[in-house]
Amino acid sequence: MKICIACGMPMNDISEFAMNDISKDYCMHCACPDGSMQSFEEKRQNLANFIIKTQGFDNDVALEVAEGMMKNLPAWVSYFS
Repeated sequence: MKICIACGMPMNDISEFAMNDISKDYCMHCACPDGSMQSFEEKRQNLANFIIKTQGFDNDVALEVAEGMMKNLPAWVSYFS
């Protein structure tokens, strides 16, 4: 099992990997249509949108929560140092 470097999702099945490619370190939810990984801003906003939808937070709070999650993920470490 791999863990997505961009969102932390466990990837157990090939369908969970970006482009069904187990050599990728990020999941299908963190991939752009061309298979590249989403940018920091894209991932930040997508996570915030997910938090708003699932937890009902307003956008500002959701962005703070998203950043709190992202600080601990390998793909985004350089954005917080």
